[in-house]
Amino acid sequence: MAGSKSPMRASVKIVAQAKLPTSFGRFTIFGVKGAGPQDEAVALVHGKIRGAKSAPLVRVHSQCLTGDVFHSLRCDCRAQLELALKKITASPAGLLLYLPQEGRGIGLLNKIRAYELQDGGMDTVQANESLGFAADTRDYGFSAEALKALGVRRVRLLSNNPDKVQQLERAGIKVVERVPCQPRMTKLTRRYLSTKKSKMGHLLAGL
Repeated sequence: MAGSKSPMRASVKIVAQAKLPTSFGRFTIFGVKGAGPQDEAVALVHGKIRGAKSAPLVRVHSQCLTGDVFHSLRCDCRAQLELALKKITASPAGLLLYLPQEGRGIGLLNKIRAYELQDGGMDTVQANESLGFAADTRDYGFSAEALKALGVRRVRLLSNNPDKVQQLERAGIKVVERVPCQPRMTKLTRRYLSTKKSKMGHLLAGL
């Protein structure tokens, strides 16, 4: 299997770029594509990341339609996204890599099915497993190759997820520092975050 992935990842390339002014600041947005149907991402880049002397501040963010777009309070995804963008624009250089990995990789419709099970009393891990999935199915191999295509091999990673750190390291991205990405907790997100800490090993303070 490892040999079959190598040609695909070697073909990762930047397919487009444009200026992107936002309420958080000015970015350059890049489209990054690999050979597989799910191997695509967009990157919002602030400052000079290619050839920078110090590692840029990087957030690898999985798409969450319900949170990022519809402002769902079942998770902290939108709050993490906004916190990351604020921290990146406040740093000399950084980027946000946005990936189509809805529901920790199970897809949008399965995530809604998981929500239904959670309404019946399951937590986020139990719901995924009841649907036949792992608690987290995401693979960060493409993410690592996308970062390399953008000229980044060393990062200060905005993340609470040790598995993300380990996967990126194994794929050739040096994580020189893990920077917590923990917005203010709410009554609605406490149980969700407690489950991520106790069952998935996420590094979260205050729980």
